[in-house]
Amino acid sequence: MRARLIGVDWGTTSLRAHLIGAGGLALETRETNEGLRALGPGLFEPALARVVGDWRQAHGALPIVCSGMVGARTGWLEAPYVACPADASAIARGIVALDTASLGRVHFIPGVRQADDVMRGEETQIIGALVNGASDGLFVLPGTHSKWVHVDGATITRFTTIMTGDVYAALKGHTILAATTGAPDGDEGFARGLDMARALDGPGDVIARLFSLRVAALDGALTPQHSANVLSGLLIGAELRQMAQGAQRFTLIANDDLARRYEIAAQAMGLEARRASGHCAAQGQYVLAYAAELIAATVEDSE
Repeated sequence: MRARLIGVDWGTTSLRAHLIGAGGLALETRETNEGLRALGPGLFEPALARVVGDWRQAHGALPIVCSGMVGARTGWLEAPYVACPADASAIARGIVALDTASLGRVHFIPGVRQADDVMRGEETQIIGALVNGASDGLFVLPGTHSKWVHVDGATITRFTTIMTGDVYAALKGHTILAATTGAPDGDEGFARGLDMARALDGPGDVIARLFSLRVAALDGALTPQHSANVLSGLLIGAELRQMAQGAQRFTLIANDDLARRYEIAAQAMGLEARRASGHCAAQGQYVLAYAAELIAATVEDSE
């Protein structure tokens, strides 16, 4: 299959590049730890050239489309947010471009904004999931900042950010729990945390339950490794209990480790989690590049 596009999912901690063929199929994927935190002014173009420069030499002047935090104000070039509700056409109209010496023109996909929240990168993954067969409804993209996104008519209509990953890292590393919480080992203890979440009286009750993890560790009832899993289960369970009220199912877009934990948590909460398939970012980048007329349809797209 002929390469049509280079798609770059570029976040705070990593750069993931896809050589993309017809239909958004990722023909090859490369990843480095050169995220925004590792780079500064003048370093973005060389970093990207090291990863995709040989693709351009081998396949010609393929369009390059970047999504994620690289298009934020603190990134390489700001791609201003588009307003929510937003569909693929609206997002494609917000793409901005930068001419570079070594890579030609590089395009940046905007994020989506509502009055009290923003996303950047997740919108592209959702569009990719939709074109790959996911249905309208509730989408969950867990991570440092989990996104709970409502989609209707292939349009992002509203969303909420939950700082579960950030809170977990802060509690585990920078509170009194740090002394008795180690690196997770397997999943043992995660179900116990989910049980604690199901017993919460309300969202605020999670704060009152945290110190009990230290007491259990001091009593020898929890090892440091299990304490980390209990904390993870408690926070993820509290997130699902609060955010999935009234829902029966959701589409999950996540890496394997996080997806598995959210699937376990969903089952414990009586919810159905359907994992999106494929490289959602690459497929979303392909759809948006087509909508922005950066690439044209071919016979392969209909096969």
